[in-house]
Amino acid sequence: MTKIAVLGAGKIGEALLSGLLQGGRSAADLMFTEKHEARAASLTSQYGIEGTTIAGAAAKADVLVVAVKPQDIEPLLAELRPVLRAGTLIVSLCAGLPTSLYERRLPEGTPVVRVMPNTPMVVGEAMSAVSGGSNATPEHLKVVEELLSTVGKVAIVPESQQDAVTALSGSGPAYFFFLVEAMIDAGILLGIPRDLASTLIIQSAVGAATMLAEGSSHPVILREAVTSPAGTTIMAIRELEKHGVRAALLAAIESARDRSVELGKQHED
Repeated sequence: MTKIAVLGAGKIGEALLSGLLQGGRSAADLMFTEKHEARAASLTSQYGIEGTTIAGAAAKADVLVVAVKPQDIEPLLAELRPVLRAGTLIVSLCAGLPTSLYERRLPEGTPVVRVMPNTPMVVGEAMSAVSGGSNATPEHLKVVEELLSTVGKVAIVPESQQDAVTALSGSGPAYFFFLVEAMIDAGILLGIPRDLASTLIIQSAVGAATMLAEGSSHPVILREAVTSPAGTTIMAIRELEKHGVRAALLAAIESARDRSVELGKQHED
């Protein structure tokens, strides 16, 4: 059984650990590092997973999943380099960081796979995009794909598309949460109690997502099916278009892509 260590048990690191457990992984096959002792103790208590050091993880794990914030990557790689065992697979979950960064900072020949996951991983519904570095083989990609398929869907993409993927699906859940929040507020504005507005909107979101996931119809077709001539929905759509909601989403996602590119450039030699 592959031993996996998550380096950095923040939100996405914890989501991966939780998802792997829910996907059938044994706590004995998992480890994590966390610089805050109180949080490390809390995670061990909650999940039964061993907390360790960078050196301890490198000594025992076959796969090291790097899940720190991009600004914390340089000290982590400096600490990891002298203790990394040959053949250990590095899986990066850090937004914006290319595989070439790891290949420059770690021993020559280290296999690196770049992943852009998202937080629905914690409920087994992640969307993860996977790209291999220059030393990663198809077998390495298969290991990562099998690992992540226990917590959602996986797509293999060229690394040149990773910044766009980060903007679309990596940050994507936040856009949906933002829209749901606004729609709940609209319900309150119209006189509906918050709890009821939340139930109405969240279930509508679940139902709409299921129709998209399980059907074969284009989103335009599904939207048109709800939009009757001179009805309530077309009036709402007119207002959304008048206020530039579509254009705002395009601009927002493009901006997120640009930020992902910037994060990678910050670590260029």
